[in-house]
Amino acid sequence: MALQDQIQTAVDLLKRGGVVAIPTDTLYGLAADPLDEDAVRRIFRLKGRLAGNPIPLLLSDPEEVHRWAVRIPESARRLTDRLWPGPLTLVLRRSEEVPDVVTGGGNTVGLRVPDHTVPRSISRLLGAPLTGTSANRTGSPGLSTAHAVRCELSGEVDFVVDGVSGQDGRPSTVVDLSGDRPRILRRGAVSAAEIESLCGLAVESAGGGTVTQ
Repeated sequence: MALQDQIQTAVDLLKRGGVVAIPTDTLYGLAADPLDEDAVRRIFRLKGRLAGNPIPLLLSDPEEVHRWAVRIPESARRLTDRLWPGPLTLVLRRSEEVPDVVTGGGNTVGLRVPDHTVPRSISRLLGAPLTGTSANRTGSPGLSTAHAVRCELSGEVDFVVDGVSGQDGRPSTVVDLSGDRPRILRRGAVSAAEIESLCGLAVESAGGGTVTQ
């Protein structure tokens, strides 16, 4: 099946509450419509993920951040101008449109614009972001090929889009910008040094203290 046909199949399934595995610029991800709470809960069950853990969202365009986040700091604009699309997830104050099931009831949401045509095209055609959690069981390594996803999740997802994900297997770097200073919650493809340079601020680790990398 041609890639565009696979993309349209994924969109049709997502509109009906489906869960689809898709390639991204980092790892394969599990996509559902985040506004469909039943579909999001299905992802939690499929992964064996504890309820209450937040799930990041994939956007089709950087401008969409203003719909899903509020009180966006200047540091976020500096980072997105240079690093979106790309392997950087920003944790920002959520807007009222983001369902509790996505954020675990918290007041923040993780947002990213991937540098990959498949998730961005699906999101654009769906008219909504996509859930962006990795396509693997919780605690297992991330998967980077359609074959690996089919082996691990055979029969549990509605469709697997064939494609090429990130080649080095590194996840996105997760940076929390909801507080006074940037904090790296997860190291990944974007270095702390680059984040510090763009933000003009020292970056803290999740456990406190500055990060060196």
